[in-house]
Amino acid sequence: MINKKRVHRLMRMLGIQSVAPKPNTSTPARDNKNFPYLLRGLSIHKPNQVWAIDITYIRLPTGMVYLFALIDWYSRYVVGWTLANTMCAEHALCTLEKALKHGTPEICNADQGSQFTSDDWIKMLTLHDIKVSHDGVGRCIDNIRIERFWRTLKYEDIHIRDYANVTEARQGISEFIAYYNNERPHQALRYNRPRDVYLRHKRHRVLPATTAAA
Repeated sequence: MINKKRVHRLMRMLGIQSVAPKPNTSTPARDNKNFPYLLRGLSIHKPNQVWAIDITYIRLPTGMVYLFALIDWYSRYVVGWTLANTMCAEHALCTLEKALKHGTPEICNADQGSQFTSDDWIKMLTLHDIKVSHDGVGRCIDNIRIERFWRTLKYEDIHIRDYANVTEARQGISEFIAYYNNERPHQALRYNRPRDVYLRHKRHRVLPATTAAA
């Protein structure tokens, strides 16, 4: 006899997944407006030039929760995040409001999910003179920065700690993001920490520019 947590761990080790449908966090709304992808070939050479936002789901014993996160493309600094029980657009707006305390990006990129094509989301970006950018259909690589962050978060934290409830998950994710931002060196940042690159780039020689997905 073995418990549910061990089954989950063994399935991950063996690369086994359920064939049951998984939550779709990028469902478009029929009447919402899509914008072109603005990052193709763009030289990204400073923080607050481009932010990327996305949603991922986390399966808990008590049910599904959804993590919204905004990341600065250049420095990989997570500027805002929200853990919620639903995928309502209001949580995306809440995440953006938290992030705007750090600065204002020139461009904000997202997928074509209903949360990021809604009137409220577009109005909020427009109010702050932020250009709207949307991924191409079926092109997760268009938002590769946030996709890589999801992979890091899940493999280095969520899959290991196997949170039992929302309270545990929120506390653990908060601790991991603080570690990711402030302590974890990144090879692509010449082993600097995201916080250092995000906050001190103007006083130091900046790193080479990165280029978004073609």
